[in-house]
Formats: sequence, structure tokens, C-alpha cells
Amino acid sequence: MVCGEALIFLLKQYGVDTVFGIPGVHTLELYRPLKGSGMRHITPRHEQGAGFMADGYARASGRPGVCFLISGPGVTNAATAIAQAYSDSVPMLVISSVHRRRDLGLGRGMLHELPSQQDLMANITAFSHTLLDPDSLPEVLARAFAVFRCARPRPVHIEIPIDVLSTTFNGTLTPRPHRAPPGPSANAIIEAANLLGAALKPTLLLGGGAVDAYETINHLVKWLDSPVVLTNAAKGVIPANHPLCMGSTLRRTETQALLADSDVVLAIGTELGETDAWNNGQPLALGKKLIRIDIDPQQLERMCTPDVGIVSDARLALEVLLSILNSQERPANRENGATRAVNTRSKLKPDWRPDASAHASALAALMTAIPDDAIVVADSAQIVYTGSQIFPTMRPRHWLTSTTGFGTLGYALPAAIGAKVAFKSKAVICLIGDGGLLFTLPELAAAVEQSLAIPIVVWNNHGYAEIADYMDKSGVSRCGVDLTAPDFVALALGFGCSGVRVSTPSELESAIVKAFSSHGPTIIDVDVPAMIHP
Repeated sequence: MVCGEALIFLLKQYGVDTVFGIPGVHTLELYRPLKGSGMRHITPRHEQGAGFMADGYARASGRPGVCFLISGPGVTNAATAIAQAYSDSVPMLVISSVHRRRDLGLGRGMLHELPSQQDLMANITAFSHTLLDPDSLPEVLARAFAVFRCARPRPVHIEIPIDVLSTTFNGTLTPRPHRAPPGPSANAIIEAANLLGAALKPTLLLGGGAVDAYETINHLVKWLDSPVVLTNAAKGVIPANHPLCMGSTLRRTETQALLADSDVVLAIGTELGETDAWNNGQPLALGKKLIRIDIDPQQLERMCTPDVGIVSDARLALEVLLSILNSQERPANRENGATRAVNTRSKLKPDWRPDASAHASALAALMTAIPDDAIVVADSAQIVYTGSQIFPTMRPRHWLTSTTGFGTLGYALPAAIGAKVAFKSKAVICLIGDGGLLFTLPELAAAVEQSLAIPIVVWNNHGYAEIADYMDKSGVSRCGVDLTAPDFVALALGFGCSGVRVSTPSELESAIVKAFSSHGPTIIDVDVPAMIHP
């Protein structure tokens, strides 16, 4: 067995069932054993698509997305997608080739040569490793999966020299035992329980790190009787129709006032970053006392310093916290949480954006058309900014978006493909602007090839409307934002799939319903001017 074969064998042992990538001359020895391995291979049309597909697969399933990249341009093409996953704490295993060991760093003009791929990738991954000895492969893979399971999950890059891929492997083919994530300090948990147990106006603030603790969180919410504010990454951790759910409204001044007025805020798995609060990069006012739970100890010292900081996996910490609280009685004079939530929700203005009402009509049509358990994959687009706040999500990992953190355009189409590959029997819908779609439009071919019935709703305002609005507000003459949009329906037909143009919410609803019963993707081109001004 050579190193390439050992890699495929070990990945299967770790539960990997899908790989996204474009084969190249430098990765032949990865693909030699892949064909008969039983693992699926999905071929994007650009390596950035491979990264976004792996991201969508990981966010939807909770399992690491895996991509194979050729050296040089394959790595740099995927770098944007990897950086998005790094920013949003998405587990992704990136395997790339690199030049033979004797050629590394010598600048001999080899095909696909970079001065140092490892250095390039080190800044957008949990770690980047060059595998010089094939027998070290099990150890390096174990390190990668330890990051995914026991730390803040982020991409890991392993590059393997071409000659190492075909070198005999003499190591062990047994994966190392699963490592348990860190649990909480007993003293810190007791201190947090004392604060929450005595609180009269507690509030929960949940981030992406709380997603896998949703069952425990719902029990905790019931005990605390506290409003719950969600970041975009936490949409669905408690259902949108829960009486205590404030939704993903952290950027709204009314919700920020609720947090500031709390006597104790429990923040779980959140950066409290700019793209969650849009608070001009300033720390939020988070009650009289702040408790933070995060698996990354550095997060406890960023933005908002807590009175009690707990370094732990969220689920483990909350299980212990809840067991302590269940032995206590709630204060009789604790303010009613549902009343606090209702009062704050009533103050949220529905017209917070000039185009919010048009967005709301379209999103209502979308909500009516999709099943309750559909996964919505959303790009950076104006309708998505509204949808992040008002679209009702009932389950975690069912609203996937690139609008937070790195904020890339073009994410939604390939990420929707990744989510659909992870759950082929589940409804997946893509929501994207015309500008964003043109970043990754070639991935439509991959969706057609895989026969994925994904409705691709294109919010078509003929350009970069959000930037145009910012230019207008700032007194900057428009430049480079009013664009000529292609005929997306004709493009859909050219790719071998369906396309339809709609201009009313009812037409949008019908088109989505029909698209789910198709044998492949459907582009639904929404005429935004007609939708806004019927």
C-alpha cells in the first residue's frame, strides 16, 4: 500500500463518504484508489466551488467537508472558500498535492509552483502541514479530526508531495481513538449557576458554537424563562415560533436595549463580532453581569470581557449548568420572559430597510413553498440581509449563509450543492443575488450532473444594489455597480436544466414548488423592480 491508498482508507475509517475536487496531474495518486473506495466524488467546475461545497456539506451535516486540490492554482482558487470556513468555524479537511520533496522551496519553475503553499494556507486554517514521511499520515489526520471534534472547528490543510503520495506506507491503518471535547471548570459553572439562579431579568445570546447543544439549550430556556437572541449562525437553535425567541435581531437597537437592560446575559459560542451586531465594531452593552461559554479560550477575552468565562464545549457545559439549576427554585419575582420578548418584538420596525416589505413578501412566498425541514442556503444579497432577521427557521443547521464574517459572494450555489449531497432526500433551496450568482455560476453544471433538484432563487436587481445604495447614501457617484445582467433563463437551458422568470410572490411560490419536483436544478429569475413596484 502506498500513501495515497492509505489516505483513502483512513478517511473512510473516519467516516468520510464524500470528496469534492477537480483531478489534476499532481493528484493522480489520490484518485487511483478513490474510484473503487465507495466514497462519492463530486466534481465542481472551479476549486472555489469545491471549497464552498465542502463548507455547505459541513454546515448542513455537522461532519467535516473534504476537498482534494491540485498544487498551486487549485489551492489559491479555493483559498477564498477556505477563508470563509475559517471565519465561520466550519470543519473542512483540505488535502492538496505539492511538489516533490527535493523541489520544495527552490524556485525551479516547476508546474504550479508557489514559494510556500504551507505558509499561504497557515493563515486561513487551524494548521497547515506538509507530510514529508508517509508513515506520519495517521498522526496528522488524528490531529485534524481532534480539531474538528475537540476545538473550535476550522479548516485543516495537509499537503502531500507528489513523490510521497506514491511512496510505500508502513504505518498503522487504525484510526486513533476519538478524543472528547473539553468540559467546564466546576468552580466557573457553580459561579455561573449562582448568577443565573438569582437573576431577575436573564437573557441568552447564542452563536454558532451553540448549534449542537440545541436540545439542552431548549431545556435551559424553559428553566430560565429568558428571551433568547440568536446570531445568524444560531438560527433555529430554538424554533422561530418559540414565545421566548427574539430571532436573529442582534443588529437592531431594540434588541441591543433588551440585552443592556438584562441583569445577567449568558452568551454561548459567539464572537460578538461586527457582522452579528453591526455596532461599528464597538463592544455591546451586555447586562450587569456577563457569562460567556466558548470552546476557544481566546474568545473570552475579545470584544466583551465576561464576569464569568467558561472554556468548554457548549453542550457539556450546559448539561452541568442545567443539572445545578434544576436543583434550585427560580426567584418568585423573576420578570416574565415571554412578556419581555413580546414587548421588544413589538418595537421592531418592519420597515427597517426601504426594500424590506418587498423582501418580506418574497420570503413569505418562499416559506409557504418549502417544507418545514428545508435547508435554505443564502448568499450575500439584500433579500438575505432581511431574511436573516425575519425568516422563521425551526431547526439548527437549516439557514446557511455567508453574510457573516468573511462575507463572500457566490457562496450559496456551491454550498447548496454540498448541503444537498449531504442530505439528498431533504429539500434544499438556494437564495442568491444576480451579482453573487455570476461568481460561481459554472457550478450549475455540477448540480445538473448530479441531478440535484435545487431551486435557485435569483434576486435579480441588475448589479450590486447594496453597494449602489451605500454609494448613494455616502454621496459617491455610482461606479461599477449598475451592471448588465445576462438572461438567466437562457443560461439555465444552456446548462441543461430548467429556468423561469417571475415577477410576483405567487409566481415565485409556484415556481419553487415545481422546482422541487424537477430532476435537476431550476433557476428562478426574480424580476426585482417588478416585485418591488407591481
